Amino acid sequence: MILGVDFGDSRTGYATSDALGFSAHTLEVYSEKNMQKVAQHTAELAKNLKAEKIVLGFPKNMNGTVGDRGKKTKRFATIVRELTGLEVVLWDERLTTVSAHNLMNETNVRGKKRKETVDRVAAAFILQAYLDSNK
Repeated sequence: MILGVDFGDSRTGYATSDALGFSAHTLEVYSEKNMQKVAQHTAELAKNLKAEKIVLGFPKNMNGTVGDRGKKTKRFATIVRELTGLEVVLWDERLTTVSAHNLMNETNVRGKKRKETVDRVAAAFILQAYLDSNK
């Protein structure tokens, strides 16, 4: 099983793969601003789910450069790797949040429910893209 993560400043979304690694499924959203606490939650989740690998959304600028958000994500990846001992794959997440918002628009999800859903949907898009690339 692979754990997908959409790390954010306030909320972090999670998704898991099925046992065969074909599809991603939304899991949960963890609301926390402290990076160390989010990393600890991610490590606990990975342990409880018996994850073999973590795929972490890696935000890049549209021109492919790495900005402040990408640097913060790299620091987060290092902490998670140290806490879990697992491989943490940084996966280009450009436009995944946009895709998640588009899905929310298509399914008419609004308000508080939208905020609670969009980050875990983005995590599932990140993980699904990774899974598809390995087929």
